[in-house]
Parts: sequence; C-alpha cells; structure tokens
Amino acid sequence: MPSEPTAADRSNGPFFSGPDAPKESELYKCVHCGFCLQACPTYLETGLETESPRGRIALMKAVNERRIGITAETVRHWDLCIQCRACEVACPSGVPYGTLIEATMAQVEKHRKRGLLEKAATYIVLKQVVPKQSRLGLAVVGLRMYQRTGAQSLVRRTKVLSAIAPGLAALEGTAPEVPAERLEAKGQVIPAIGPLRARIAVLAGCVMPLVHGPQMNAAIRVLTRNGCEVQVTRGQGCCGAIHSHTGDLEQARDMARRNIDAFLSAGVDAVVVASAGCGSRMKEYGHLLADDSGYAEKARAFYDLVKDIHEFLAALPLIPPTGRIERKVTYQDSCHLANPQRVTAAPRALLRAIPGLELVELGSSVCCGAGGTYTVTEHEMSMRVLDSRMEAVSKTGADVVATANPGCVMQLKLGADRSGLGVRVCYVTDLLDEAYAAEGK
Repeated sequence: MPSEPTAADRSNGPFFSGPDAPKESELYKCVHCGFCLQACPTYLETGLETESPRGRIALMKAVNERRIGITAETVRHWDLCIQCRACEVACPSGVPYGTLIEATMAQVEKHRKRGLLEKAATYIVLKQVVPKQSRLGLAVVGLRMYQRTGAQSLVRRTKVLSAIAPGLAALEGTAPEVPAERLEAKGQVIPAIGPLRARIAVLAGCVMPLVHGPQMNAAIRVLTRNGCEVQVTRGQGCCGAIHSHTGDLEQARDMARRNIDAFLSAGVDAVVVASAGCGSRMKEYGHLLADDSGYAEKARAFYDLVKDIHEFLAALPLIPPTGRIERKVTYQDSCHLANPQRVTAAPRALLRAIPGLELVELGSSVCCGAGGTYTVTEHEMSMRVLDSRMEAVSKTGADVVATANPGCVMQLKLGADRSGLGVRVCYVTDLLDEAYAAEGK
C-alpha cells in the first residue's frame, strides 16, 4: 500500500489507509477486459462504465494511487453496487470483487458524512437493534401491530406518508407482512424422522426467523424428514452480512466470533443455513478473521461445517417426496448462493425431485435488486433491476417463483405486486415441505 498521504496529498484526499484498505495484490488483478459487464445489473440498467465492476475498480485504483480522493462523487458509484458478485463468476482473472468492495465500503464508512438524524438512525438500527435479537423482535412486533390494527391500510389509503416523507413512504411500501409464527434459538432439538442420518445445527439468524418463521419451520421439517436431528443452537445471532456490506467490519467480526463460539461447541456434523446471504458470509469468516490470532484457525474449521441447505440435502442425498405438486415453477438464483458459493445445480435438482412440478428456466441469473439494505438505500435502482427480473419471470409463464434467500423472497413478492403477475413467491424448501405433506393424499 502507498505511504501515508503528504500535506500536498491531503487537499485531494482522503485516501485508502489502515489494515482494512483494499489489497493491491487483489486490486491489480483486474485487467479491465470487460467480461463482467453483461453480468452486472447496474451496468445493464445504465450502460455506464462507472456503474460496472471494472469501472468501480478503476476508481479504487485511482484512490489507491492518490489520483482522486474518496469524494462524494466517487462514493456514489460504489454505493450503487448491489454487491451481487456476479462479476466474480464472469471474471477470467479471478478478481475477488466481493472482498474489494467490502474493503472499499469500510474505507468509505470512515469518511462518510451523515446528518444527525441519519447518523442516529444508522447507529440505532445497525448497532443496537440488529445485533440484539430481543430488540429486533420487539421492532418486528411493532411492525406486525402496525399492519394488523389497520394503521398501515390507513397510511397507504390516505398517502399521508408520501406527502410528508417520500423516502420513508418508499421504505414502508417494501415492508413484508409479519406472521405470528416465528423461530427462536433456544437450544431446542427436533428429532429426526426415521433412521438418523446426521446431527446438524441450523442458523436462525436475525430477520428470517421473525419475518419468515413459517418458512424456517418448513425447512426444519424437510431436514427432519430426511433423517436429520436438528438443533437450533442457543447463543447464535446475526451472521454479520449487513454490517460487512455497509462497511462496519468490526461489528461483523464480533458477530462472526459469536457464531463460531456457539456452533463449534454444539458438536454437530454440519451447520445448515437456509439463507443464501448468511451462508455466504459464514463461509467467508476465515477471510474476515484472517488477522485474528484467537479466531483465524477456528474460522477455518468452521468453514468445513457450514453448508447451504440445498447443497446439504442434495449431498445426503434427498429422500424424494412422493406427494405431487402440479405447478409450473421458475427458479431465481439468489446471488450469494450462485456467485460466492457457486451453488446452482442443487436447488434445481431438489425442485426436479418433486413429482408433478415443471421447472422452467428464467434464461439468465441476473440479480433481483434486493441486496440486503440496498432496496432501502438505493430504492430507485433496486426497483429498476426488479422490474427487469419480473419481465423475465412473466415470459416463463410460471405460476411460482422459487428462490433461496429472505431478501430475494421479499423483493420478488414486491415485484409480483408491482407487476400484477399474480405469481407465488416462495423458498425451494417450502415446495419440498408441501410435497412431503401431500404424501398419501
């Protein structure tokens, strides 16, 4: 890395600095060949070089070489990246774009200027609510009350929020419907059905057990039906993906240590993850904690335990259901399953194992625009990318869109509402659960 900036440099700065700066050994792997362009959702929407992976890397190089600083104009192009990491699959040079943009956002976060209200809201949500499941649970209960008491209907009917706070109205419009059923990590053990094939732990996580509790319980039923004894390990928590994407690597590291401690002490054969984004983050704890002498080795051991639920079931192998589901289904690849984890065949194999189900391909694996907090922070671009995806869905004639990540489920449900397609959006494991439930009927 370059030396610390001189007095002359500082007028153009700030620049990259410190241990979390993008590594030159990774940064200069990019030869700007352009293979990434057609894989990048923001480039496909805008056609602008600055909204492509190689354009964003060019800006990183310019900051690294102190030709430009970390300015608002530069940051805008990095902020607009969804961090889907499709460029990594397309790249012939093996550029680790995910680690580069993560490190870059950590640098941005040190210098980002926020208003008092935005600063307070960011601190409360990311530092005081998301890492603490009890507080997050209370917030979700509040959202459920808002939805169930009729307050939401009144706000939307009168459009009062749109009049006084358009940004907040856009956020409110993306809020998922909160169910009464949830999953709590209390150390409970759910016995296997039939001969025991594996003892596993599942990640409950943060948002998914509160917003998609029924779907998580369905995933557990699928696992037990396949001979797994399932432990919902006490002491686990958020995987840290949201924090690493927004540049708070220290908070992400704290969360990684917590999960490593909880799961390594569980004595299980695997840690199975039903959320693609969480699985991707957890498989990369080794990178996140590479310089932590107390956890680097533990993180490497943890990597061997973490399995996406689709790859785990396919490798068991799956006990095929006999119940029929007469549906035409298309599968939307969740970016953090298809790209960092390279798991694409397993979800499709599970769907094809369901009698009566017709699987039709979408034709491309472009991001749906969810991107964790992206649908909130970059709502306009998120909706543009989503609308393009829903147009592709409409061409398949499918009744159901299956996917593998809670953010994708929520985003695609929003897209179905916006487009008026009337398709059902669900997890792959939801369909498996239904097929098992239909056995003998």
